[in-house]
This record gives sequence, structure tokens and C-alpha cells, in this order.
Amino acid sequence: MTEVHGHHDEETDDCLDLVTIFQSLPEEDLAKISTLVSDRHFKAGEYIFSAGDPADTLTIVAHGQAKVFQIAANGREQMLRVLQTGDFDGEAALFTSKDRTSFAQALMETNVCQIHRSDFQNMMKSSPDLALNMMNAFGKRLVKMEQQTTESAVSSVEGRLANYLLETGAGLKQEQFELPLKKKDIATYLGTTPETISRKLTSLEKQGLIEKQTNSKIKIVDSDGLAMVE
Repeated sequence: MTEVHGHHDEETDDCLDLVTIFQSLPEEDLAKISTLVSDRHFKAGEYIFSAGDPADTLTIVAHGQAKVFQIAANGREQMLRVLQTGDFDGEAALFTSKDRTSFAQALMETNVCQIHRSDFQNMMKSSPDLALNMMNAFGKRLVKMEQQTTESAVSSVEGRLANYLLETGAGLKQEQFELPLKKKDIATYLGTTPETISRKLTSLEKQGLIEKQTNSKIKIVDSDGLAMVE
């Protein structure tokens, strides 16, 4: 795992461009925030954070994919969500102090950018304009999240699965890949059952969009077609 601190580079700019809470900020605010961002690289299987770590960092996925999960009382993994390129975790960490209750594990080569709470809060204190802009940006994000919740209820499981396969292929930079998640975890992520995932993979194959090479190995045959699935 490599780490590069606090210099202003394209990767950092990309990170801030990806995060909706920063997108509506003026250029000068973004320039200030980018000086606080550190870039880190994780290999598949490495932990980005673990339960018990202080939740003092906003983590932005610049490229790749990670699963966020908890360990249940019976010792089993309980998947909470998947972070793809542009997703982030821990925005609450910018404002409140507590320990993490979940783990995040890279599912492939993954680059993340991180901002520490203390740095971020010091900047908010020194720039009332930035503080106000951030509050506005958070408000817009909440509205957008409500809209997305409605939209995802409307888009079909097949559409969400097609999108997941495209994102995964893009993250791995391969048309042909082993699914980095078990079907039950994909089902949890997409809000359905493992049986439905199996059925939908068969349906996508019949439409000539993918080939199932083994139970967990997929080849994307028609990415444009997959992108059109609703």
C-alpha cells in the first residue's frame, strides 16, 4: 500500500470532482480542500478501514471497488454496501467523532483519497464561506439521495445488475472477469435474492449481452447493450 500526502495533483482533483458534496463548490474552495487530500492505493483483499478504527476520515474511491461489511454476532460477514468509483464513505466523520463499526475491503486494485476531520474542520473555521458552501452542498446531496432512492426503486434488478457488471469490468479494466463478490452479496447490494441474480444473469446471456463462462466468471459481450438495460 503506497501513500502520497498533501500535494496537489490530478488524482486529487479527480477525487474531488467525483464527490457530489464538493461538485457545487467554487474553484477556490476546491483548491483549498485539495491541499488536505492524501491518496492511497490498496491491492485486492487489503483493508481500507476496520471496525474499531477511529472514524475520522472521509474516504473517496477514485478508482476500483470495495465492499463494506460488519461481522455479525455469529461471526459471519454481513454485507452493507459496495463502494464503486466516485462513491465515498464517512462524510459524517467530517463532523462527528466516533469509532468505525464496519470494515471496508478492496475487491480489486483500488485508489482512494482521504481527508482527515481535524484538517477539514480547521479549514471550515478559517473560511466561513467554505463552511456555508459545504452546508448548501450537503443539502443538495440529501435532495439528490431522495431522488435516487425513488429512481432505484423504479429501475429494474436487471438494469442494476447490468450496471454493476459494467462498473466491475471498468474497475478491473477487463471484459472477462471473476465476480469479486459472491452472488448473495451482489443480491444484498442490489436489494434482491441470489436466485434472482442467477436468473437475471441467464437472461442477460440469452439477450447476447454477456457470456457466463463458469458460475462466477463473466464475459461482457456487448457493453453498449448492457448500458441500455433498464
